[in-house]
Amino acid sequence: MRVALLGPVAWRTPPHHYGPWEQVTGLLAEGLTTRGVDVTLFATLDSVTSAALDGVCPQGYDDDPSMDGRVWEAMHVSHAFARSAEFDLVHNHLDWLPLAFAEHCRAPLLTTVHGFSGTGILPAYSKARSSYVSISDSDRIAGLDYVATVHHGVDVTGLPFTPVAGPGLVAFGRIHPDKGIHTAIEIARLAGRPLTICGIVQDERYFRERVAPHIDGERVLFLGSVGPRRRAEILGASAALLHPIAFDEPFGLSVVESMACGTPVVAYARGSMPEVVDERVTGSLVHTVEQAVDAVAGIGDIDRAGCRERARQRFDADRMVTDYLAVYDDLIGSPRR
Repeated sequence: MRVALLGPVAWRTPPHHYGPWEQVTGLLAEGLTTRGVDVTLFATLDSVTSAALDGVCPQGYDDDPSMDGRVWEAMHVSHAFARSAEFDLVHNHLDWLPLAFAEHCRAPLLTTVHGFSGTGILPAYSKARSSYVSISDSDRIAGLDYVATVHHGVDVTGLPFTPVAGPGLVAFGRIHPDKGIHTAIEIARLAGRPLTICGIVQDERYFRERVAPHIDGERVLFLGSVGPRRRAEILGASAALLHPIAFDEPFGLSVVESMACGTPVVAYARGSMPEVVDERVTGSLVHTVEQAVDAVAGIGDIDRAGCRERARQRFDADRMVTDYLAVYDDLIGSPRR
């Protein structure tokens, strides 16, 4: 089986810091290669992979202000589709742009929908010759040819278990109103616990007005975007991850990473969270600040070893690879591996 993985090019694969789509695509490339699949990863040319690497983008366009992302993504898709006849399947992880040129793809096209940024992109999905995988059952829209739901996987071996955590809480993710960072600050304050915030600032005004005034280096600490090793250390050292989202989260990689470290999650029950969080095993689902504060007070009742084991069972990268291989086999008629 020859598979082309069409990855994003905002950052390298795997990302140095932020880059959830790059992270998932990189893990999938490694897992498929380990299983004996002939994989070509189309990504930035500074990417690190065991698969064959091809592309035109020297580095992530978000790492270089001189690069226009629209131009480099278009050239990236064009280059990959020019080679598409060489593959049994092209697996798109680059959102809507490849779908606009799907008629030029000379192999079956599969698209993992990592999330819909808005209704304006839907025509590209509804008109394209592609099959679709959703990353949660909750993140589906009517009319698309979904062939499966495949929950993301994480490298559990790269997320060491921390059996005993400190009293602090953590909020991980984009600094944006959607992620409810200001709500996490309020929950931590009412719970009487320090809060560490990690993530890229995606909304400067929101950060300046709703987050920055609370950062004092003690009760509220802001570390910005942190790499994989530091991320695991921070998650593992925390009593709980706060995830009071203000939108319907398509999946939530930080939630799974936290659980894999043994750190349970207190999340608002929106979007995929009821699919991802197992009540009182890997965390608690809540609807209000008051409920979140109560959940934090009882977080010590959740067994951290059991939390990690459930995360390993459900969200290890190897399970993700197995699920995608089943989808590939169904689409191209290969023997089941």
